[in-house]
Amino acid sequence: AFMAALMTSDYDDIDRLTIEMSECNAMGIEVLPPDVSESYLEFAVVPEKNQIRFGLNAIKNVGTSAVEELLRAREKGAFKSLEDFFERVNSHTINRKAVESLIKTGGFDKFESRSLLLNNIDILLAYSQKKQKELDSGQTDLFGNSVETSAVSQILLGPEDVLYKSKDYLTWERELMGLYLSAHPLTDYKILLEEQAHPISEVTASNDGKKAKVGGIVTDVRVIQTKKGQNMAFVKLADHTNDVELILFPKVYDETSWLWVVDKVIIVEGEVNARDKDGNTTDDAKINVNNAREVPHEEAVNYVSGKKKSIKSLNDLKPKKSKKTEEHSQKEKPLKRIYLRMKNTEDSEKLKALKTHLNKYPGSSDVVLVVGSSESKQAIKIPEKTQNTKESLDYLYELFGKENVMEA
Repeated sequence: AFMAALMTSDYDDIDRLTIEMSECNAMGIEVLPPDVSESYLEFAVVPEKNQIRFGLNAIKNVGTSAVEELLRAREKGAFKSLEDFFERVNSHTINRKAVESLIKTGGFDKFESRSLLLNNIDILLAYSQKKQKELDSGQTDLFGNSVETSAVSQILLGPEDVLYKSKDYLTWERELMGLYLSAHPLTDYKILLEEQAHPISEVTASNDGKKAKVGGIVTDVRVIQTKKGQNMAFVKLADHTNDVELILFPKVYDETSWLWVVDKVIIVEGEVNARDKDGNTTDDAKINVNNAREVPHEEAVNYVSGKKKSIKSLNDLKPKKSKKTEEHSQKEKPLKRIYLRMKNTEDSEKLKALKTHLNKYPGSSDVVLVVGSSESKQAIKIPEKTQNTKESLDYLYELFGKENVMEA
């Protein structure tokens, strides 16, 4: 329940949402694609299951009014078929764009494949509009059924003129929800990337100046011109859990320009750069690329694990410290971990208040939510960290009760 509330508040922040989904995965909570019979406006827990359904409000082109109409029509119960859905919703409110986005993100997967439905979207809409006209004109019997078709009413789907594949599904999910849900395009590349590249999560400011080799899928490309009229690029590269910005200066970009296309899988080598244009250290780490290559899908599926020695972790390469840095490190206090005891996870107001507090007091102390009864307690490490200050702790004491807040 807490993770669903967290994801609802961050639905328009894809970076935060990705982190929170990874946390769900680590806790054994499955995040499912949207479903017209189970999803709500916000992210919601599937009753009696360790699952969270994606919130409909987080899908582009659907809109709040369309979601509200869908929920109104669903008050009578879950939709049993395509016919049941398109007969019960108002076609004036749930328009073509909304239906198309629901299809592409998996909202109707329980009825038919996305490919088949997308090829027949005109038939679906025509059926919906026909039913809406009958309803608007009052052509129904005492039981609310259409006079013309009260006995049998069926949508007859035609052939697939264009056969869409799972790769298309993933592209739609990224375009409409900002991330991949039904699968991940790097699944077949997992072992190769683990053994041949550093995880992108290791590319942090603390590794400034170190050589790095990372791999992932290109999700965004921005080409600009320098003052000298040369092309250079800023590219976003993502692996299973994180992403990083790549900086390609003119010489490297000219040599590799054909590589930088969205959805290509690339391995790059370069240096971690955590400094701004004036040379000051920042918290934002990028990679200055020296060279890059594409990883064909065939190479990934035919890759033999252990064929080459696994790459050494970036974090194992200790940066050199000056005496001043070492002295400062010794004076620093160890980071605290704050445990919050919460027996009732259905207290949504308290969960929202905690989320607001974490946003207001960001810091370096881990926050662990301890839920469940005394016999079956479960610890949930929250992605956000908070301040270990008197002001922050006093609020947590007030929110949870002092006896339910512990530092360690």
